[in-house]
Amino acid sequence: MPKAIVIEETGGPEVMRWTDVPVGEPGPGEIRVRQHAAGVNFVDVYFRTGLYKAPAGVPFIPGMEGAGIIDAVGPEVRDLKVGQRVAYPFTIGAYSETRTLPAAKTVVLPDEISFETAAGMMLKGLTAHYLLRQVVPLERGDTVLLHAASGGVGHIACQWARHLGLELIGTAGGPEKCARALAAGAAHVIDYQKEDFVARVKEITKGRGVKAVIDGVGRDTFMRSLDCLRPFGMLVAYGQSSGAVPPFDIINLSTRGSLYVTRPTLGTFLADRDRFVAMAKDLFQVVAGGAVKIDVQRRYPLADAARAHADLEGRQTSGSSILVTAPAT
Repeated sequence: MPKAIVIEETGGPEVMRWTDVPVGEPGPGEIRVRQHAAGVNFVDVYFRTGLYKAPAGVPFIPGMEGAGIIDAVGPEVRDLKVGQRVAYPFTIGAYSETRTLPAAKTVVLPDEISFETAAGMMLKGLTAHYLLRQVVPLERGDTVLLHAASGGVGHIACQWARHLGLELIGTAGGPEKCARALAAGAAHVIDYQKEDFVARVKEITKGRGVKAVIDGVGRDTFMRSLDCLRPFGMLVAYGQSSGAVPPFDIINLSTRGSLYVTRPTLGTFLADRDRFVAMAKDLFQVVAGGAVKIDVQRRYPLADAARAHADLEGRQTSGSSILVTAPAT
């Protein structure tokens, strides 16, 4: 019987159990995938702690992205077949050796992209795609502030922003992470442990502010990020690694210059199959072409998911972390 990480009650990393799970035949519109790797993301932490509710409640198998080989196809699946390599984002249940999932939630993985690379990039890479290419109408030469620029999404976004001709200002904690963001393509990097990022943004932009702030940190950065925006600028809040943003008075948006705030989610962008396929195609092209390199910094056996979560929450990681369920390919 295949094994998986199962959460029976929400809490700390210790609530994740490595156990046998039954996996049946795929139903209509479903495929069964023998997984090779799964990604580790902050959204997994949100589900584990109960900040986000698992769709079917507890118990549940966490994990939102993975890659592997189809080993069974259910009725009504016409465009996928046994033996094909596939990858997927944003479909809970990835921390498992074998799983079923809707065929429409997966895409065929090009041969030039490995399973481990795919597991480290699907959710983070498609997140970077909508942040840079869909939420705000960014054009070549625009200036953007990106928090956590050396993290999983950040490392991809820095490279993609350079490819798109954007002037990206990144924030990171400590000289090593700052150097990493610069090497990835950030035009400027602010060490938030030593510098006031609002003052530095004003200095870099000569007082104008940035067109957009991309903020996955949340509570610790949200209000001060508003002070980095130029008039009519937009704060894109897509995560909350430091905690949830407290309620705030909407008048702050008018007094700071008719600002915009949005809280998008990848799931909304992927709900339309045609949009999902087009976004994945763009991601595969920039990765296969070398414009964006996926840096899988840490690999853990699937059974060690608790350690992976502890490292992620302790800010001990950079780039992408993955759980390996099969030999690297």
